[in-house]
Amino acid sequence: MNSNTQRVLVPGPAGAIECTIDATDGDALGTAVICHPHPQQGGTMDNKVVQTLARAFLQLGWRSVRFNFRGIGKSEGAWDAGVGEIDDALAVIEASREAGKPFMLAGFSFGGYIAASAAARLAPEFKPDRMVLVAPSTQKQPMPAVPADSLVIHGEADDVVPLAATLAWAQPQSLPVVVFPGVGHFFHGQLVLLKSVVVRELQPRVPL
Repeated sequence: MNSNTQRVLVPGPAGAIECTIDATDGDALGTAVICHPHPQQGGTMDNKVVQTLARAFLQLGWRSVRFNFRGIGKSEGAWDAGVGEIDDALAVIEASREAGKPFMLAGFSFGGYIAASAAARLAPEFKPDRMVLVAPSTQKQPMPAVPADSLVIHGEADDVVPLAATLAWAQPQSLPVVVFPGVGHFFHGQLVLLKSVVVRELQPRVPL
């Protein structure tokens, strides 16, 4: 992504996990871990939406960590129907967190389900400071509840995860959902807008 991008392997429960670290030019505010879409449907850490999230975090001054689930790219192991993939995310979080610094957790599609599920298993003192879920898989996976300040973005014309499914999941939580009118699941032609919305929503607020 830039001159500060590097690919590394970190230990995981099924073997090595391939990660891409996009570092800031200076000292990062914290680390954001990003989960990619369904590995059996072509999802990898180089997915365009995942890379867009990484760019948004970089613009905000955060180091971003993308990774391939088991069996994808150079990550060892094999598809585990979402169970082992949550363990992969937890391993990357543990390896990537910097002591004394905040971290964020993000995911796109299936990766949104994995991010939310991983967050639910973290001890209170290790919970993410914020979560960003783009078109999370709220229909096919048992999506857990998320913190009230989570940023959830969904396309109105999503034909993979219907907007209605995400609204039905969000409603009992009184969780706002940012809807992109006329936009499909992969945000084709709208990645610049997606990045700008994430940056705007995560920008530190100036007290009135």
